[in-house]
Amino acid sequence: MTEAAPSKGGLILRLVFALLVWVGLYEAIRPLADTLTRLAGLDGEGHLGSAVAFFLYETPKVLLLLVAVVFGVGIVRSFFTPDRTRRMLAGRRESVGNVLAALLGVVTPFCSCSAVPLFIGFVTTGVPLGVTFSFLISAPMVNEVALVLLFGLFGWKVAGLYLGTGLLVAIVSGWTIGRLHLEKWVEPWVYEMPAAGDAEEDALTFADQPPALGGGAGGWGERLRFGKDAVRDIVGKVWPYVLGGIAVGAGIHGYVPADFLASFMGRSSWWAVPLAVVLGIPMYSNAAGIIPIVQALLEKGAALGTVLAFMMAVIGLSLPEAVILRKVLSLRLIAVFFGVVGAGILVVGWLFNLVL
Repeated sequence: MTEAAPSKGGLILRLVFALLVWVGLYEAIRPLADTLTRLAGLDGEGHLGSAVAFFLYETPKVLLLLVAVVFGVGIVRSFFTPDRTRRMLAGRRESVGNVLAALLGVVTPFCSCSAVPLFIGFVTTGVPLGVTFSFLISAPMVNEVALVLLFGLFGWKVAGLYLGTGLLVAIVSGWTIGRLHLEKWVEPWVYEMPAAGDAEEDALTFADQPPALGGGAGGWGERLRFGKDAVRDIVGKVWPYVLGGIAVGAGIHGYVPADFLASFMGRSSWWAVPLAVVLGIPMYSNAAGIIPIVQALLEKGAALGTVLAFMMAVIGLSLPEAVILRKVLSLRLIAVFFGVVGAGILVVGWLFNLVL
């Protein structure tokens, strides 16, 4: 016997109750962190006490924000399958396609492990190479998790700057790659794949397989369950990165002198931004793991443009993604991809340090 779909009123009550619980937990974080630090006999002004207080406060704060964001975006993602995304991009004029692809990358955040099947699916269905790259750049770099965490930690200005500049890098980089006509540097077997090879791509992750959804309360019940599944799957995978990132951020917050960071991450040093990008590329982290480090760096006096360039390099130009893309791209095209995107990140970093 199948379970009856919940009524619209029942769904609203559940959401309101969950929201109230979330708000109550969020408001309790600061006093609880301070209390636990005092009970541990630590001075909040000392190195160890400051690091511990940072960790105890930021860990539940980031995780709660992450749960809320992933749940909401999980519902949004139920409207965007890879097949639907490809249909929206295929046949568009390339300049329009670059903009649309970058915007779609924000609401369809696929991880680097999905890069190869997504690339194949886009190319074989007629999406231009430059448009494909706009999507592949935007999806990890302009991450909805990073956007909301930045908003929660630093306010709408920093979050808006991150969104705007990230989209600009994705659009311009994809457009530039498209103008270079580098299709010959894509591995030949990619173009030999049949366009109907969607079955393999549909097996990417749960996020690429939304249930058949109808209208009414029953349909939204399915979407809410999809959001809960997203929380279980995504948060379940990224929480170690979150803890690791917060631990690093806590160490920076408590022990690293502000003058030391300002000496090579300040706005006065022209080489600070290239150094930040070079340091960021070998690192592998997602947005949830890198944001606490960004917060700690900024609190220690690092310039916003330099830190933003570092974050974009970590999220958008990771070496693991390059290794995965090697299956479908030649080394020359990967080098062009990294060079064009890296140049865009450098311009963003220098520009922010110049005007802010």
